[in-house]
Amino acid sequence: MIRWIWAFVDRPEADFEDSARFWTAATGTTLSARRGERGEFATLLPPEGAGDACVKLQGVLSGGGAHLDLEFDDFEEALARVVDFGGKVMARDDVWAYVTSPSGYGLCVTTWNGGTRPPQPYVGPDGSRSRLNQVCIDIAPSALEAEVAFWSGVSGLDVVPSSRFEEFSWLRPPAGSPVTVLFQRLGEERPTSAHLDVGCADADATRVWHEALGAEFVAKRAHWLVMRDPAGWEYCLIREDPEG
Repeated sequence: MIRWIWAFVDRPEADFEDSARFWTAATGTTLSARRGERGEFATLLPPEGAGDACVKLQGVLSGGGAHLDLEFDDFEEALARVVDFGGKVMARDDVWAYVTSPSGYGLCVTTWNGGTRPPQPYVGPDGSRSRLNQVCIDIAPSALEAEVAFWSGVSGLDVVPSSRFEEFSWLRPPAGSPVTVLFQRLGEERPTSAHLDVGCADADATRVWHEALGAEFVAKRAHWLVMRDPAGWEYCLIREDPEG
């Protein structure tokens, strides 16, 4: 059974400090001590009593974007499903594995570490609420069917099509999940990637706050705003209840 989902902010190592300053300020969190062989990992910690952490920052040697960690009760069973549904196990130990999906997108499968309480939304300077609560996986049309089947099969969760936008579907999140996994069918053939989504009670107010922190507005869409963080990576402000 899947128990917890982490969103990872993947940014080039050279931009780690700038990314940490922006994303901690934008989410109302503090940064943990850095971990890893190169100090490439850190957790965004909610205020005490405000829920369990579900976002981490990783300094990567190439590329960027976002990825997910999926935590399970039965780690070995989850890895077996990775292979059964067309993925590959690239590296592992007793409690963690780096795997790839059928289209080559990387994610991690781990044992459950005890998270149960999604963090509360961050209240901005003007009182508006927001929360980094979704990773959108951007998939080429030719890869969509196998990719969605993989995520559903590994997680054991149903795939729900959007009733508003035909290019979107998502995994029905398990009870208490802090992060939603969204699938977007692209209009072109390119490698699978992912970006971060921030649920906002007032996306326009959150935009102003993020711009004050160094982000740039990119475009307005039907239900979201496209932004670019100080490291140059796009993310979206979604017009939705951040508690949802």
